[in-house]
Amino acid sequence: MKKLVFMFMVLFCGTIASAQAWTGKGDQKVQLGLNAWGYGTGVTGTYDYGLNKLISVGAGANAYFDGYKDNDKDNRVFVFGRLNFHLQEALQLPEKWDLYPGVDLGVLGKDFGIGAHIGARYFFTDKVGVFAEVGNNGSIGVSFNL
Repeated sequence: MKKLVFMFMVLFCGTIASAQAWTGKGDQKVQLGLNAWGYGTGVTGTYDYGLNKLISVGAGANAYFDGYKDNDKDNRVFVFGRLNFHLQEALQLPEKWDLYPGVDLGVLGKDFGIGAHIGARYFFTDKVGVFAEVGNNGSIGVSFNL
């Protein structure tokens, strides 16, 4: 009987735990992935911090395998700040989804860089999900709740 009660509790807790892609103020996300296009192909890492239900600010860096100006070694890293507008509540999306347009401002070598994107996140668990962003840069990868 104790085993049956324990199994029921585990199943019940598993069904009420839900992954939430965006919680608003204080929400923190880290994303790691691959750049598919833009200034070049490479890897990306971003951090976002929720200011409220609609807006998050963050930072990121893209490291490119090939330089964007004739393979120039000075132009292989784009370091940027970012601003996102989360539409989960406005579009009444399920908790596991987050849709967000945003902008990136930063430096690429000696050049100023600006970009726009629209991204989507889907969380499988409370901590781990996937993301895709398209725009000036395109990237896909894994997203983590902190």
